[in-house]
Amino acid sequence: MISAEVIRGYVDLLVLEALLDEPSYGYAISRRIERIAEGEYELKETTLYSALRRLEKQGAIASYRGAQSQGRPRTYYRLTDSGRAHYRDRCREWQQTVDLVRRFVRER
Repeated sequence: MISAEVIRGYVDLLVLEALLDEPSYGYAISRRIERIAEGEYELKETTLYSALRRLEKQGAIASYRGAQSQGRPRTYYRLTDSGRAHYRDRCREWQQTVDLVRRFVRER
């Protein structure tokens, strides 16, 4: 399992990726991330909702109320044009990070 410390700076990237194809709500975003991580990373609910609030405040995502199912209506999130650009920027930054760290990793 990869530690949350390693992923901390890239939670926004994971959330943005989950919204690339279509709007979604918190629980479904979390399940998508866990499915793609294949058990190597577990996103805590508080971390997810902190990221959603931060991304919305930055204008990278926008929220809206969906239809009411059981109980109260779900809050859905969709990627904005700014969010797509932010996702691409974070992907480039990640690649640069991997390239840099790779220079310090010695094979045995």
